[in-house]
Amino acid sequence: MKTHNEQIRDFPPTDEPTLTFWGAASSVSGSMHILETGNTKLLFDCGLHQGKREDARERNSHFPFHPDQIDAVIVSHAHIDHCGNLPTLVRRGFTGPIYCTPPTRDLLRVMLRDSAKIQEEEAAHINIARNYVEPWVQPLYSFADVERVLQQSVAVPYGREIDVGRGMRFRFQEAGHILGSALVHAVAQGPSGTKTLTFTGDLGRRGMPLLKQAAPVPPADLLICESTYGNRQHEPIEGTIAKLYTAVNRTIDRGGKALIPAFSLGRSQLIVHFLQQGLRKGILPDVPIYVDSPLAADIADVYRAHPNSLEPEVAEAVKEGHGILGGDGVKYVREFEESMKLTTRPGPCIIIASSGMCDAGRIQSHLKQHVDDPRCSVILVSFQAPGTTGRRLLENKPTVKFLGREWNKWIEVVHLEGFSGHADKTDFLSYLGPIAGKCGKVRLIHGEREQSLSLAQTLRGIGFDDVAVPEPGDRVVL
Repeated sequence: MKTHNEQIRDFPPTDEPTLTFWGAASSVSGSMHILETGNTKLLFDCGLHQGKREDARERNSHFPFHPDQIDAVIVSHAHIDHCGNLPTLVRRGFTGPIYCTPPTRDLLRVMLRDSAKIQEEEAAHINIARNYVEPWVQPLYSFADVERVLQQSVAVPYGREIDVGRGMRFRFQEAGHILGSALVHAVAQGPSGTKTLTFTGDLGRRGMPLLKQAAPVPPADLLICESTYGNRQHEPIEGTIAKLYTAVNRTIDRGGKALIPAFSLGRSQLIVHFLQQGLRKGILPDVPIYVDSPLAADIADVYRAHPNSLEPEVAEAVKEGHGILGGDGVKYVREFEESMKLTTRPGPCIIIASSGMCDAGRIQSHLKQHVDDPRCSVILVSFQAPGTTGRRLLENKPTVKFLGREWNKWIEVVHLEGFSGHADKTDFLSYLGPIAGKCGKVRLIHGEREQSLSLAQTLRGIGFDDVAVPEPGDRVVL
């Protein structure tokens, strides 16, 4: 790994606005890009790189630029791969404003405090494993660093134009991905005139419930677009919901518990919504639904504070204090003692718990109790990355390893991939088709290279002339 100063690359000098890709280029982790004009530097996202522990820690500890030279940060949304390294940025000297939407500002408080807790727990675990040999491993960042991020955060409503100075301004528009998610349209002044940039962040799927739909993507001289599912089409959501109901009913009929590992932000709320629909329509039996996650409970409070970001029907239920916030058969579990009692609770029920890939969190306690119970099921509702407990559950083996030992895998394992909150190929065509021929350059990020290259070919086919997939460190002139 190169040192901090060695990572800083030299480019031919130019007075025109430029954008440099530093994270989530030919990958889906650690979103981070810098827009420069003159001496002004604007950072889009500051995500945590997620991967093998030592490599991730090294990459997250150092930046390929000087944090104290960044004038401002624009955060597209509160998923950790887009905002999770903000505390390290301020720890390394960044003192400017951090712009985000009002829901994202509230979610940063919840998500980054949870992340700091994880950083401290991981550092303690490593030090214990090393028998406290000095030098002790320190957390990547602390709660104090998170508080500084929150002090520097500036909430900007959708549609309001913000002047960041020296010829740069921007506005947020709905992205439809998670609560508070935004695409960014920025304007930068250069010697040859005004240049524009659109950064999509993560685009949501069309026709999904809960959130307001994504706004039209503005054309620009440079379009920076995610490509997570650039060559795939999701199963229609109606089919995935039907499979969820079938799996739950099958489990309840056996007298078992349906365990649903789900990420606390975005996926948990979506699953709760569909389960409540099933209860109201009589498709599911009247069994209790538990959301066993303090983080998800905190996120529910943020939903309660921002009903204007939700679909009208959902917003009305939130204002009345029920729906995805609890009631209607749903109970949020915060206390650890209550969670432990839930693992041995008699009778059928549905338990939603983090983490979504079963590698940490309270879902492991429930798996430990029920993984060898053939009456029960674990319903995986997210992508399961290689090497995770969730991926091992999907393997055709009689046992599964987690918590340091092998367990008999007699539980039913169901994998439902149709709940993704990311746009697919058809969505991209709908979002981007109307601006074909109206954009200058298109650069595809936040996708494995195969996905990005496929989407690039698709976009060229509908009229985008200059489409490319950057590598980390690549630079493009607006």
